Amino acid sequence: MTRGPHFSDAQAALFDLDEAPVAPVPDSRILPSYIKDHRARLRERFMVGGADALPDYEMLELVLFRAIPRRDVKPLARLLLDRFGDFNAVLSAPTARLREINGVGEAVVTELKIVEAAAHRLAQSRVLKKHVVSSWDALIEYCQTAMAHRDTEQFRILFLDRKNVLIADEAQAKGTVDHVPVYPREVVKRALEVNASALILVHNHPSGDPTPSQADIDMTMQIQIAADALGITLHDHLIIGKSTELSFRSEGLL
Repeated sequence: MTRGPHFSDAQAALFDLDEAPVAPVPDSRILPSYIKDHRARLRERFMVGGADALPDYEMLELVLFRAIPRRDVKPLARLLLDRFGDFNAVLSAPTARLREINGVGEAVVTELKIVEAAAHRLAQSRVLKKHVVSSWDALIEYCQTAMAHRDTEQFRILFLDRKNVLIADEAQAKGTVDHVPVYPREVVKRALEVNASALILVHNHPSGDPTPSQADIDMTMQIQIAADALGITLHDHLIIGKSTELSFRSEGLL
């Protein structure tokens, strides 16, 4: 008896007829000459002059080269900067908003977030386990890197030991564009858990203006009262804006 076509045979024939021939994957080294030359020149300028030698859109191109290996990325770099404002804001943009941009796929999102995470980790390494007073500028730079470009409020606590060495840095809460819930009891409880002797509070204002609200002031006073009761020192509360910061201590609010 002649065997009829088996299901798997028919399925294979169907795809043979319907699918377009699969083109060979091009060698990632084969680029149009103008793109290849541009990338080589840009990398050379970066290696010779560093980041200061490049405007934001070219720095962004360097990052996008790895995510999009065979296409001109300048139009996408310009589009991202038009949408978010500057290089740092592009890196810090929420993943969901990045995906809204035409031409941004998972490879681009991943590459941007890797660079952002590397920047945060590098900035943190310059202050963690360091004496806060002697590394104050690096501490401010770290807080700016981690928080200045967020589009929602975040509350962080920097925990210090008896010698004012930063022993831990933790994000305690995330909020909305103009509010973040903070519970003084939880703040001092966590300080005891990490054996901290002092605290620095940090939160950001997505509006860019670091001026404290009355709620910010009231919350800080509540934490200070709770910390004092347990012998924990509240050194400062920093509010991080887009390009500047405000210190409660410097403003006479602590």
